[in-house]
Amino acid sequence: MKASWASFFIFLYVLAMLRPVFPLFEYIVDQDYIAEFLCINKEKVEMQCNGKCYLMQRLNEQNEEKKQNLPKIAMEEYPIGFIDVLAIPAQKTGITGSTSVLHYSNNYSFLFSDSSFRPPSLRV
Repeated sequence: MKASWASFFIFLYVLAMLRPVFPLFEYIVDQDYIAEFLCINKEKVEMQCNGKCYLMQRLNEQNEEKKQNLPKIAMEEYPIGFIDVLAIPAQKTGITGSTSVLHYSNNYSFLFSDSSFRPPSLRV
């Protein structure tokens, strides 16, 4: 049962990864039909478009659709870990243009222990 679910999700993943290149596959498979009926520049034979204009139009439509579906992310709503990104004050520069250290706190601590860890031994 787990194998069938795993293969189903792998199939969905592969399908999602192939979606951006689907218009290219469609163009390769139906190139003659696209060049004859759907090409925008079929009157201009000297351009030798052969349906590439239709392919570019489909790729642009897909890019526009992708841009419209992306949600706007406000970084204020998603802080990184326990750090509030917006609460960090900017360092001010002095007259010389160099930054100065306003405050230094030594938060380093070390716990020394005499006992050394020894894993259990197997006696055979």
